[in-house]
Amino acid sequence: MLQDKLSEFVKAQATELGVPGVAVGVLLDGQEIYASHGVTSLSNPLPIDDKTLFPLASVSKTFTATALMRLVAERKVDLDAPVRRYVPELKLADEQAAAQITVLNLLNHTAGLDWNLVDDGEGDRSLAGLVTKLPQLPLIALPGARASYSQAGYNLAGRIIEKTTGLPFEQAMASLLLEPVGLADTVYGLSEVMVRKFAVGYNRGDDGELHSARPWGAFKEGARGDNPGGGLASSVSDLLHWARFHLGDGEGVVPSQALHRMREQTVELRASALGDGLGICWFLRSLDGPDGLHGIGHGGSGNGQFAELLIVPERNFAVVSLANAGPDGYPFNQSVVRWALEHYLGVVEKTAEPIPYDEAQAQQVVGHYEIDAMNLDIATDGTRLTLAVGIKPEIRAASDEEMPPDYPAADIGFLPGDGDEYIVTEGGLKGQRGYFSRDVNGAVTGVDLASRLFNRVTEAS
Repeated sequence: MLQDKLSEFVKAQATELGVPGVAVGVLLDGQEIYASHGVTSLSNPLPIDDKTLFPLASVSKTFTATALMRLVAERKVDLDAPVRRYVPELKLADEQAAAQITVLNLLNHTAGLDWNLVDDGEGDRSLAGLVTKLPQLPLIALPGARASYSQAGYNLAGRIIEKTTGLPFEQAMASLLLEPVGLADTVYGLSEVMVRKFAVGYNRGDDGELHSARPWGAFKEGARGDNPGGGLASSVSDLLHWARFHLGDGEGVVPSQALHRMREQTVELRASALGDGLGICWFLRSLDGPDGLHGIGHGGSGNGQFAELLIVPERNFAVVSLANAGPDGYPFNQSVVRWALEHYLGVVEKTAEPIPYDEAQAQQVVGHYEIDAMNLDIATDGTRLTLAVGIKPEIRAASDEEMPPDYPAADIGFLPGDGDEYIVTEGGLKGQRGYFSRDVNGAVTGVDLASRLFNRVTEAS
């Protein structure tokens, strides 16, 4: 019965949203329930199943952080130590920041690093090579001052693993975690992916048609520098195994005390759809409902691929959703998580409702905002406020690889309260929340989207 209801919902949602292939798994009362729909590829179709590999994108960070927690438990790494203890060659745009950033700052996104370095395809693309390029990365805050999601921070954490173990990152991860936990289908690199069944990613073009995404996931030939932050591929069955591991006693690999420490809040998040706070890597969220349940989770988005993992420790519950189409994979995964919470735990997640449009309020925030690789534009036509975000044109032009499409202008609305929090109400980012930052004089200086800080560059003309 549980299997049938889940399968019906998954099929209906994937069909409605036009996602070619999806895989869903639920862990409930020790039982694993799976539902898959669609095909691995529109051109060379094979049925999706619980062993089909999808890129995990940023869900990979939970593995990097857990491996580091094993090293912490073995007293080979200290969370409160400066990163330079392990990577003495570290240099940043600001020397004081380079000396102060701790290991924990990397793992809870409070290092003050911008999102990521743009891969120009030149020079040494290893983690060691990435470290030499970090002085080029803008700093957006003092270490520890605030959370802002940083891929570069996790790639630097991967370099700590390399330096501490004396092994290349992928070998270290296999030795520390993947092999002892028994995750046989959780792998880095095309050479491992290509001998397993895997899902091709798709992006929906301006013509409404799906076009295969290239490169596949984060697996660019010769590139290893992004693997700690997003380089794994895995199956829904392996991800439920991963959830069981985090719900258990660590299986002699990582002490349960270290795993449970990852669930403890280290920094608060404001107005974020990702959660109320961050533990060590995990996004923490209070779940609506009378039982006061809490979830730990992480999502991931790549080129035509989306992944979502949510664990509810108090109920030994987990849900995994993987989808191979952008941007529709994101709303598919979110709908699966909401459905599973409601039907298996009785938790009905409420959607925040924006207040009516206000022209004066809108005019305060319109303008152009940026991070290192992306532009974000807030605009108004006098009746509605919109948000558009995408990769900078000059970066697209300089790259010889296909990149995900931009998110076109979509309606946003302010939420009740202090007037700085908002929610996206349509499009591929529907449901994402954020807030506008102000200086001491009340002027808007930046906007948070998906816990990333975009700094304001220009106001509306």
